Amino acid sequence: QLQLVESGGGLVQSGGSLRLSCAFGGYGSDYFDIGWFRQAPGKEREGVACISSGTGGIVYADAVKGRFSISKDNAMDTAFLQMNSLKPEDTAVYYCAGDLTISSQCVLNGGNYHFWGQGTQVTVSS
Repeated sequence: QLQLVESGGGLVQSGGSLRLSCAFGGYGSDYFDIGWFRQAPGKEREGVACISSGTGGIVYADAVKGRFSISKDNAMDTAFLQMNSLKPEDTAVYYCAGDLTISSQCVLNGGNYHFWGQGTQVTVSS
């Protein structure tokens, strides 16, 4: 069973940066897609970014394009979400998730992901 643990959240001023980490293990293979999602109070969960193990292909939500960067380091068993130029509207609980269905392109649909971390809070002050 794939286990995922997020870290790196915190409080940052608008315009600042944070790097979230997602440590993974327990599956016996590094061959799975990783997605980052977020959920703000009173809002639905939304996809932020994902990376495909099969092709290395990456997808970003329009709201974060040019500001966020996703990566996956199999040697470290860790995925990362580098967040720059943060805005107050980026405030949310951020989750990483694993999709065991390997395809040529990852998707930002939470329903495709089989395993989830517990989340880490990101708060951006104005």
